[in-house]
Amino acid sequence: MIRFEQVSVHYEGAARATLSGVDLTVPEGELVLLVGPSGVGKSTLLGAVSGLVPHFTGGTLSGRVTVDGRDTRTHKPRELADLVGTVGQDPLSHFVTDTVEDELAYGMESLGLAPDVMRRRVEETLDLLGLAGLRDRPIATLSGGQQQRVAIGSVLTPHPKVLVLDEPTSALDPAAAEEVLAVLQRLVHDLGTTVLMAEHRLERVVQYADQVVLLPSPGAAPVMGAPADVMAVSPVHPPVVALGRLAGWEPLPLSVRDARRRAAGLRERLAPVRPPAPEPVTAPALPALAPSPVRRGALARLLGRGARTPDVPEPVADVTARVERLGVRRGRVEALRRVTLTVAPGEAVALMGRNGAGKSTLLATLVGMVEPTTGTVLVGGRTPHRTEPRDMVRRVGLVPQEPRDLLYADTVAAECAAADSDAGAAPGSCRALVSELLPGVPDDTHPRDLSEGQRLALALAVVLTARPPLLLLDEPTRGLDYAAKARLVGVLRGLAADGHAIVLATHDVELAAELAHRVVILADGETVADGETRQVVVSSPAFAPQTAKILAPQKWLTVAQVRAALGEPS
Repeated sequence: MIRFEQVSVHYEGAARATLSGVDLTVPEGELVLLVGPSGVGKSTLLGAVSGLVPHFTGGTLSGRVTVDGRDTRTHKPRELADLVGTVGQDPLSHFVTDTVEDELAYGMESLGLAPDVMRRRVEETLDLLGLAGLRDRPIATLSGGQQQRVAIGSVLTPHPKVLVLDEPTSALDPAAAEEVLAVLQRLVHDLGTTVLMAEHRLERVVQYADQVVLLPSPGAAPVMGAPADVMAVSPVHPPVVALGRLAGWEPLPLSVRDARRRAAGLRERLAPVRPPAPEPVTAPALPALAPSPVRRGALARLLGRGARTPDVPEPVADVTARVERLGVRRGRVEALRRVTLTVAPGEAVALMGRNGAGKSTLLATLVGMVEPTTGTVLVGGRTPHRTEPRDMVRRVGLVPQEPRDLLYADTVAAECAAADSDAGAAPGSCRALVSELLPGVPDDTHPRDLSEGQRLALALAVVLTARPPLLLLDEPTRGLDYAAKARLVGVLRGLAADGHAIVLATHDVELAAELAHRVVILADGETVADGETRQVVVSSPAFAPQTAKILAPQKWLTVAQVRAALGEPS
């Protein structure tokens, strides 16, 4: 169905080709998973299938890509629209209408399908993706995960033969991700649809793949094979594979079910060892850092007011977030109801829950972007929405779901220089963080030329340069591979150890297991659980990490904990 013949892609000004000598075939009716570290060219390879590369992105494509016999170099994306459905990393860039139902119908209308066919397919897709309750909602009012499902639905309704998906579950909660993957499985098995998908959260998808294509490094030839064979050599792999490697299981398990069947011996080895107790939350008696204002220009734009004004920073030990019986109403939607939350210095709190539960709204309230309808919010002793941005940004830093909201310079070097200046940090501080989070990004790269994960790493570095006393992160691992995520965890642990409070809204259960002291679960705007991470997630089928599911009833959360208990080198 999809054929790459010695395909190379080189962008103007780049030191080397993004893709080089790619030669592979994706058979009809298979789900093929594309994996590799951030920035190796996965999105470029997917774009070559849909014709976006080079017709939209520019660059030079050599070799030949054909989809069902059509050459994508001579057929523009609109000439492939009836054959290829594409969902990129940013669903907002796909939307052309205002409401959910209109967006689902737009692609079919463009192809000239009959009204009765359009109506039937819209209803089927609303049911398949759990969107029926949102059919009349304006897309702008949806959460990021809900928008992701609408974007996927909009390419399903025309019934294309090929689906090209770039990080399709990155913004979805675990249950919604399973629903989307079940739909894809049905399309592949029942209708013979060909699916080519890039995904960093391999724990969600690798067990469903018929084949895996590994891009090991930029410009390197891809490796294609059976999932277990490729995972055995892949530098990026899910916890279930890491645990299988550690235990020496052959062949490697790809699902929790397969791993549990082999885990009896490992559980016996671990039985005499008690899982490590949670690390205590201790803030330093004196501030270890003197945080400067965090990216005042960028955050002030998010808040819609104010700008930069040098000010005396608040001591880390004095910063605490307190929320009491918070309620937020947005039009007809009651986004938050009676939410109470306290975050202490040095504490990392993970906000979890299904898409639309109110996680992003809670973060926006903490930073002052949203005014409470009822209840109180205090950050560093101030009421956020009543405090001038120049004062508020001394207390809190926010990394939103869309990192481009914080990026406005023409190069990575310029972004880092501005971040150092805004934060009053030593020159090179931001650049050092970028190198730590995502090595190998050249200084002269334009932020728009970065992958979604690389852009997120840059935005994180921009905010972290100021080392804000309270750090808010909205889906901070979206687009990050496992290595980049591990580096992020290391940086955030260091900040928490220095007394900085961290609140992150995330669907990444593995991140919560690695980092969070506490997990707060929201549902329909209300708090349904708030407790120590192990107590909350181990008993939850939706939010338990893979290691906990495999080794239950023992309460191990991460492969790193198991490795340390076995005395194996990291």
